[in-house]
Amino acid sequence: MDIKNQSEKLTASSITVGWREWVKLPKLGLDAIHAKIDTGAKTSALHAIDIETFGPIDRPKVRFGVKPIDANEDLVIYCTASVIDRRYVTSSNGESEFRTIIQTELAIGDESWPIEVSLTNRENLMHRMLIGREAMDAAQLVVEPSEDYLLEKLSFDIYKNVKTQSPVSRALRIGLLTMEPDNYSNQQFIRASEEKDHVIETIQTTSCYMNINSLTAGLHYNGQQLPRFDAIIPRIGAQITSYGTSIVRQFDMTGALCLNSADSIYRSRDKLLAHQVMARHGLPMPITAFASSPKNTEDLIKLVNGAPLVVKLLKSSQGKGVVLAETKKAAESVIDAFRGIDADFLVQEFIGESEGSDIRCLVLGNKVIATMRRSAEPGEFRANIHQGGSAEKVKITKEERQMAVKAAKAFGLSLAGVDILRSNKGPLLLEVNSSPGLKGIAKVNDKDLAQEIITYIENKLFMPKRRNGKLRSKP
Repeated sequence: MDIKNQSEKLTASSITVGWREWVKLPKLGLDAIHAKIDTGAKTSALHAIDIETFGPIDRPKVRFGVKPIDANEDLVIYCTASVIDRRYVTSSNGESEFRTIIQTELAIGDESWPIEVSLTNRENLMHRMLIGREAMDAAQLVVEPSEDYLLEKLSFDIYKNVKTQSPVSRALRIGLLTMEPDNYSNQQFIRASEEKDHVIETIQTTSCYMNINSLTAGLHYNGQQLPRFDAIIPRIGAQITSYGTSIVRQFDMTGALCLNSADSIYRSRDKLLAHQVMARHGLPMPITAFASSPKNTEDLIKLVNGAPLVVKLLKSSQGKGVVLAETKKAAESVIDAFRGIDADFLVQEFIGESEGSDIRCLVLGNKVIATMRRSAEPGEFRANIHQGGSAEKVKITKEERQMAVKAAKAFGLSLAGVDILRSNKGPLLLEVNSSPGLKGIAKVNDKDLAQEIITYIENKLFMPKRRNGKLRSKP
C-alpha cells in the first residue's frame, strides 16, 4: 500500500507528539529507537552505516547497519529494504548528500504508517532518527515543542539479548573503466582483485551508453545492459574526460562505489580549474597565469616573473604539451604559436632549483602510501617517466606529506598522484593526477600498491566505522 492510500486510512483526528518520541520500525527489526520530530526537515532520515546496494538494476535493494541505542556503538543491527529512489538531500546545515531512499513502516504509539526514509550517517548527531514534515503530514502529527515522550514509553532493554551483527562480506563485482586494459596498472588491478576472489571486468569507456533514470539508472555495453557493480575503478584517458566522467557519474547513480568521483576527476583534469582549486585551498604552487587575448602576452610573462617560464596546454598529460621557454623572445613565440591554433594554455613560473626533478606522492584515502623522486634525463626539464625520466625512492618531509593529503582532499580524490616540487620557498604543488600509474612507484617502493587499493575498496564497503581512533574487528 502506498503512502497516500495508507495516510487516508489513518484517523482523521490529529496525534499530538512531543519534539522527540520513542518509535518503532517493525519491518526493519528496530523495536525501539529515539526519533526527533523536526518540522524544519522535509524528509525523514535514519542513521545507517555500511550502506551497500545490491540486486537487479531495476529492482535494487540495500543492506545497511543501524545502531539503535544512543551513545552505544557496540550493538549493530543489519537491515535490508527495497530502494525506491536515490536523490540529493540537503541537511539543516546546508550540505547536500546523495542518499539512498527506502520506504518502511513507522509506528508511534498506537498508529503506524509507511514513510520514506533517507539513509545517512548521523553518528555525530543526538538522535539516530529524524522524522520530517512528509511523514508528519501523513499521520497529522501535531508537535508540542515544550514536551517530549508523550506517547508509548519504550526501552532499549528490548535489545538486551540481541547480539551485534556483522556486515556481509562477499566476493565483489568490480568494474575497471578503461580504454587500455592491457597496460601495467590495469593488469595489476585485475591480478589483485582475482587474488582476493573478486570478479573484475574491464569496461571500455566509450562503448558504454546510458539509460538516465532516477531509480533504474542503468548502463548498456555492446548491446546489453550491464549488471550492477559493487565498485568502479575509473582509469579514464584525458582525451575522453567529458564522456568518461559522465559514465562514472552514471555508475555512481546505480549505487556503485566509485574509487574517484566524476567531479573529482574533472576538477583534476581541467588544469585551469585545478589551479583555482589549489589556490582556493591555500596550497602553495608556482606562480601561474592565464589569458585568452594576444594583447596580454607581455604582461602575462611579467606576472610569472619573466623567462625562463613554462607553458602548459590545458589538455595534456604525461608531460606532453609542456614547453620550457628560456628567453622572453622564446616565450612570446610559444605563446603566439599556441594562440594561433586556438589552444588553451597556462603560463607558469619555472622553478630552476628543482633541477629537473619532482616528487610523486601516491595518496590513498587520508594516507600517503608510496613516494618516489622522478628526475629528468640530461637536457630535459620534464621529470615524467613517460618522457624518459628515472625514478628512485625518496623520504618526504612532514610538510610534504601533509600537502599531498590536503591536495587529494581538496579535489575530493580517494586515489591521487600528487606531484610536488622542492623550491627555495619550500614545497610547491605542481599537479594532482586522478589516474596515477603504478608501475614506477610500485617498483621503487617494492610494494603491492594494487593490493592496497583493492583492500581500501573492501574496507569502504564492508569495514565497520572507526570510533575514537580504534577499528573494530572485521568479520
